[in-house]
Amino acid sequence: MDLAMRRRRRSLYVFFFIPGIAMSSWVTRTPDVRDRLDASTAQMGLVLFGLSVGSMLGILCSGRLVARYGSRPVIGLGTSLVIASTAVIAAGSYLSSAAVVTAGLFTFGAGTGSGEVAVNIDGADVERATGTTVLPVLHGFFSLGTVIGAVAGIAATAGGFPTHWHLAVTTLVSAVAFGFAFRAVPAGVGRRENRSTRSAGHSSGRLWRESKLLLIGAVVLAMALAEGAANDWLPLLMVDGHGLDPALGSLVYAGFAAAMALGRFGGGFFVERYGRGTVVRASALSASLGLILVIFSDSAVLAGTAVLLWGLGASLGFPLTLSAAGDSGPDQTARVSLVATVGYVAFLVGPPGLGFLGDHFGLRTAMIAVLACTIVAVVIAPAVNAPRAAGTSGSPLPAPADAAVPAESERTGPQGQSGG
Repeated sequence: MDLAMRRRRRSLYVFFFIPGIAMSSWVTRTPDVRDRLDASTAQMGLVLFGLSVGSMLGILCSGRLVARYGSRPVIGLGTSLVIASTAVIAAGSYLSSAAVVTAGLFTFGAGTGSGEVAVNIDGADVERATGTTVLPVLHGFFSLGTVIGAVAGIAATAGGFPTHWHLAVTTLVSAVAFGFAFRAVPAGVGRRENRSTRSAGHSSGRLWRESKLLLIGAVVLAMALAEGAANDWLPLLMVDGHGLDPALGSLVYAGFAAAMALGRFGGGFFVERYGRGTVVRASALSASLGLILVIFSDSAVLAGTAVLLWGLGASLGFPLTLSAAGDSGPDQTARVSLVATVGYVAFLVGPPGLGFLGDHFGLRTAMIAVLACTIVAVVIAPAVNAPRAAGTSGSPLPAPADAAVPAESERTGPQGQSGG
């Protein structure tokens, strides 16, 4: 692997890491923010709805923006919005304003929704260029960011450090990391010619009729909901559902994030050995078992331990389904964008839906909806297997002739430039 490609991969690590640390910095402080806002569970669901709406707006725009401008400017815009969002949420916490916190979460959702699709398209291009499974490791840096952010959140919560100052520090750290990483991202990846851009809607319409791609989308929907439910509700689930104090609730979330990171960093070995379908099925089984224990066990210790199974199970669903979408046929940009869009439906309906269910029946009971989705994923997991032409079930296909990637002259120039 040449120097330019190594720098490119390292920059992608950063662009996965920043949303992770921002997300967990917010999640670990949700009990404190909830108290400052004096909000009920249902009202917190409405606050989180800002995250969902922003995510969907970003995800719906991202594919077309990448097709028109390439992944680089979309990554830059999305990450900048994520960084700005932590500052807005900090201001909302300081002012005890639900509207400002909701606006911050909307900004975060728009940034992650737009930027993450672009980063995944770039990561899938790296997979094709290197012939290796890359996306699980890249997503592992998101989980690593959540672990570091969660540990910092636990320390801040236990020490009584104000939420607004905690999030302000997160903003500063993320901005510095962004400044170092952005220059290594090549231009032109994912960009189509004008004719192809105009026909993007028609192409997407055809993709919606592909049964295999719809099954892949159903898997990512279930696994994204399993991950998103923990990101949105796990600390409150442990506090309200199992009687832990806020610091211990954040500690359980840190365990979930650590299990996610472990699964993603180690998942490539199992994918290459056993194939995507087998690994996704095992992941869905693990998530289901963890959810069963969290929901139905009255032991806080057992439930807190089961969160590790939940995290391991949720870790590989999203990156592996995006890999599956990318090598399921031509026009990789549209395929990855479509499947990611389906996945983000979980973030649209999940937070408010679980919030309203939790307000009426309790958060533990509300998680039965998540459990039902992971059980469905167990059944349909073989849909993510790579086509036989790939040679091995875990290896990505070479780029199809009409895939949405730049021409060789476009691709080589910017990469060489980014390398120094």
